[in-house]
Amino acid sequence: MPQELKVLIVEDDPNVLLGCEQALQLEGIPTEGAGTAEKARRLVSANFPGVVVSDIRLPGLDGMALLGQLQAMDADLPVVLITGHGDISLAVQAMKSGAHDFIEKPFAPDYLVEVVRRALEKRRLILEVRDLREKLNNRRTIDSRILGNSPAIEKVRRLIVDLGNSAADVLIQGETGAGKELAARCLHDASPRRNGNFVAINCGGLPEALFESEIFGHEAGAFTGAGKRRIGKVEYACGGTLFLDEIESMPIGMQIKMLRVLQERTVERLGSNTPVAVDCRVVAATKVDLGELVEKGLFRADLYYRLNVATLPLPPLRERREDTPLLFEHFSMLAAARHHREIPLADPGRMRGLMAYDWPGNVRELRNVADRFVLGIESSFPPFGSPNPAGPRPLAETVESFERSLIADALRRNAGSLTRTAEELQLAKTTLHDKIRKYNLSGDMPG
Repeated sequence: MPQELKVLIVEDDPNVLLGCEQALQLEGIPTEGAGTAEKARRLVSANFPGVVVSDIRLPGLDGMALLGQLQAMDADLPVVLITGHGDISLAVQAMKSGAHDFIEKPFAPDYLVEVVRRALEKRRLILEVRDLREKLNNRRTIDSRILGNSPAIEKVRRLIVDLGNSAADVLIQGETGAGKELAARCLHDASPRRNGNFVAINCGGLPEALFESEIFGHEAGAFTGAGKRRIGKVEYACGGTLFLDEIESMPIGMQIKMLRVLQERTVERLGSNTPVAVDCRVVAATKVDLGELVEKGLFRADLYYRLNVATLPLPPLRERREDTPLLFEHFSMLAAARHHREIPLADPGRMRGLMAYDWPGNVRELRNVADRFVLGIESSFPPFGSPNPAGPRPLAETVESFERSLIADALRRNAGSLTRTAEELQLAKTTLHDKIRKYNLSGDMPG
């Protein structure tokens, strides 16, 4: 939501327009002027960060017609109409049609400021409520897509909601299989660009010879075989999000050209000298430490700093072991629906093995294991009896992680009810209450 609201004044008399703007600007209220309703209409869109003050008598489209168009676009946009002497009947009609207020000429500057301040306060509250609702909707959507109850994944969800509404480019850092593309899609869906294209490019999967043509596009005849114009990925992402996966794999030569695109927000197709403006948000992802690559001269420092405006780190599955049972259950349900199979019963020993394993392939590997579990391919399960790649874990840490997972699962099954969860786990409510606080879990607890 904008921090500062403004007033759009629609008035065909230059002297009246100037007087209104000066009166408001002297009170610290930003203004913008328009001489016709047609021009004003082009300046206003849904969620316009301000209010409109318009004369009723205008050349071409009049103030009443402008009010109707603005109401159709945004019924909550406050519109104040200025009426001439004797136009009271029009003012009454305007109020019935949804105008916020009206001012009769001649009017004192102080009265104009008073009416405008009330309208701006109303608009500020409307936009704040819309912003909160949007964040809540985004949070619900993200909660259903990025699963888990661990503090680490809660932090990821909060970051996606916070970054979603911003225009900042984002660098996602995470191991292979940690869910980088899912996080990028959630950022896109939580942003005002959600209705635009989400264009994903795997920088490590494109041959260098085709890289420039695929990303920047080309004109007909730009090279042998270029029979017609091709719109590149960057241009196709205009109005949406460009996702650059495995950015560390981008050839150095292409890094220079990509940096220019990000700085100038223009692209030139191969075979053309005409820059094309592009308006897209860039989300990049890497499975390595780009800072280390910069130090070794394997990645351009200027591109790294340009991409790294905001960072979204994704935790590996071994750092949120308590999420493993929930994720395994979810993936098993998806696999059962996809393969038309019943979900086999997962015995406690297998669940303990799932939590003890370190998952080098992260969530992607767990999903594959769930598929094989549903298909009954037992021999394909991970080597639970083998040592963890990261080394043995302390007993206390393993016990706490497992206990947290059991409590989180029980809370979820009982819709957060402390009473029903305590009964299921055969714990005293006070003991369960203490453990919920210890593990920072949510529940239907007394304040």
